[in-house]
Amino acid sequence: MTLVAFPLSSNGPDGEPRWSRNYPYCGGAFQSPINIQPELLRFDPDLLPIQLQDYNLSSEEQLTLSNNGHSVQLSLPSRMHLSGLPYRYSAAQLHFHWGSSNTPTGSEHTINGKQFAAEMHLVHFNSAKYHNISQAVDKSDGLAVLGVFIEVGEFNPAFDRFLKFIKGIKYNGQKLQVAGFNIRELLPTRLDEYYRYDGSLTTPPCYPSVLWTVFRNPVSISLRQYLALATALLSSHPQEAATVPLVGNYRKPQQMDSRVVLASFQQSWGLHGTTSVASPMQRRLVIQHLINGDLADLADEGLHHLLPKLQRKNWAVKKWRNNPNQQPLGQSTEKHQKNKGLNVTRNNPSVWRNTHGRSYMGMSAINDDALCFISMEKNVSVWVTKHHADAQMIEALRKAVFPDLNLKSYLNCRSDLDLLTIRHLLRSRPTDEANELDQALTKASQGHKQKPMTQYQGSALTKISGQTQAAVLKNSHNMVPTNHRLQPVEWED
Repeated sequence: MTLVAFPLSSNGPDGEPRWSRNYPYCGGAFQSPINIQPELLRFDPDLLPIQLQDYNLSSEEQLTLSNNGHSVQLSLPSRMHLSGLPYRYSAAQLHFHWGSSNTPTGSEHTINGKQFAAEMHLVHFNSAKYHNISQAVDKSDGLAVLGVFIEVGEFNPAFDRFLKFIKGIKYNGQKLQVAGFNIRELLPTRLDEYYRYDGSLTTPPCYPSVLWTVFRNPVSISLRQYLALATALLSSHPQEAATVPLVGNYRKPQQMDSRVVLASFQQSWGLHGTTSVASPMQRRLVIQHLINGDLADLADEGLHHLLPKLQRKNWAVKKWRNNPNQQPLGQSTEKHQKNKGLNVTRNNPSVWRNTHGRSYMGMSAINDDALCFISMEKNVSVWVTKHHADAQMIEALRKAVFPDLNLKSYLNCRSDLDLLTIRHLLRSRPTDEANELDQALTKASQGHKQKPMTQYQGSALTKISGQTQAAVLKNSHNMVPTNHRLQPVEWED
């Protein structure tokens, strides 16, 4: 999924390895794409078929086909939208990622290491909360993207409705008009089989603002149609003497960061009989008990069940062991901290306001606003500048964002509860008790082999919480936005 206009080749001046220098979220948490592996999958029977509204466009309607220097993009009218998600998501555009004529492997997401020839992304924004895609792009609930794998096979007449004009947009910046058609015909026949996870834009600024739906079944295009993408386009402008082919415009898979991937089906890949993810009510019980209960006594028999099952980055554990008093950076708004009900102390009170509150009972009062990533980046930038720690920007931003992202994703059943997030929640406990719990967590993390969530989500979660599901507060945990912008963003995705 693309955002800013520059070639995506790793050999270019703004190649992927250097993205995070100017766009620190690209080195941050919950990034996309990912390699969807069987051991990450959790069957969720509550995932219903994707519901498309107003996708059948009239041939009288004109759509803009453009070469933006990093992809082929087709504009879509906002009356097209998705229903059945937490919000209404309106369409903005679709675009493609592909390999080259010699290497027809250019999909961004991969399935158990398999890379398809290309991938199509249909980008939608949360029109229930934001006026346009520019407002939504940096919010944690801002975007929903449909990902479609493309393989080389039979000729596809739906794709030819615009690919036959592709030579007219050879150069970066060129545009033309094409007649509307039924966009549904570009998608797989089955809209009930897909993967779902929380992720990011796949190009700078890499905001982790995307609810991803990646369809299980690919669509096919002919070799001629694929070569139209892989050979006819340039990322350079007409006036440039040196021409740069537009090929290989995909990002490599990113780390999982404790995420799981929900699957709407269980027909294969070891999904037979796999228990569904724990319900949001069960998960809120765990969060509530982390804040209000006494887990220290359960350290030997049950605390390890809260730990993530996947391998974590060293920073998530080692830095806490080396400096147990270190507090992760957090969001700056006082409203956010009051809503959370957390007693948080910050490294710099001029940026992070202290508030007081012992319990997490604020869960019942939390509104449904979303974390604003531009605001977070600005606040962290102020902090690292004051402390002459510019080189620590990526790490500081990641530590500021990760616990909230992980907690929100956990409560929505799309990730495990990460150890760093558990400690983030425990900061509201009295010092002596927090230290005891921290020691218990460290012991549990060292002394128990991590288990898949499916092995302990039922009775184990009830045992840890000591409560029934009926006792769970039904309000979701979400984040509070502020309205700063660190720098202008050229929105092309």
